[in-house]
Amino acid sequence: MSVEAAPMAMPISADRTRRGSLRMPNVSRSVLLSTLTVAVLLTTWIIVTEIGWANELFLPKPQAVWAAFVKTMTKGYQGTTLLQHLGASLYRILVAFALACLVGIPLGVLMGVSRNARGLLNPLIEFYRPLPPLGLYTLLVMWLGIGESSKLSLLFLAGLPGIVISTIQAVTSVDPVYVRAAQSLGATRRHLLFHVYLPAAGPLILAGMRISLGFTYTVLVAAEIVAASAGIGWMIWDAAKFLLSDVVIMGLIVLGLTGVVLDLMMRAIAKLLMPWART
Repeated sequence: MSVEAAPMAMPISADRTRRGSLRMPNVSRSVLLSTLTVAVLLTTWIIVTEIGWANELFLPKPQAVWAAFVKTMTKGYQGTTLLQHLGASLYRILVAFALACLVGIPLGVLMGVSRNARGLLNPLIEFYRPLPPLGLYTLLVMWLGIGESSKLSLLFLAGLPGIVISTIQAVTSVDPVYVRAAQSLGATRRHLLFHVYLPAAGPLILAGMRISLGFTYTVLVAAEIVAASAGIGWMIWDAAKFLLSDVVIMGLIVLGLTGVVLDLMMRAIAKLLMPWART
């Protein structure tokens, strides 16, 4: 019996090795294509500005943007360095996003498993979800003033609907066979929540969190234009008033790269917590 089983293990391991070798070129190809896209965009930018097809007042050369980056890093903008601007913005985004997750995920789970809760709370979510951020901000400033509370509240409200809706969709998409199987084994509601619903719904919840974080970033400038003295969004808004396009473009690049890094961090955390999910 052992003599016959031994040869069977070799093709399986060889097949796994072959699959692993096939995945590496795909990853390398993806990195290569991404690098090519960035190179094409940068080359196009250089050509357009060097030939003079665009006014440098509105589209500065890459060298000017880099010089603005170095100057803002060392000397600062309006008395505040780039790292301080970035720190202020990250604090607002991360705090508001964390609060949106702490509220949105349990709320979405509740609305997903209970039709009564969904019928009771869904009108509130659907009513304010399409409201423009600036319209909400004026009301928040009236209620909470021009300090950090109104800014955090706006970012919180911007990120909440995406998390709630994705969590509802994720929970309602869980295969009922899993639920009935767990119940037949004596699973309680707590067991169903932590061992059935959350593991099965985790990938979709993560996707909603990533989308929500991106939307929160888009609202950052609106949150920082009122009575702020630091922040990437405020720096972009203030530089635009003086037609400092090099600072504006530099701020947008920094904001975009920061968002990419945060998204990669979320995907890395998801791989640790949910190794079965494709992120």
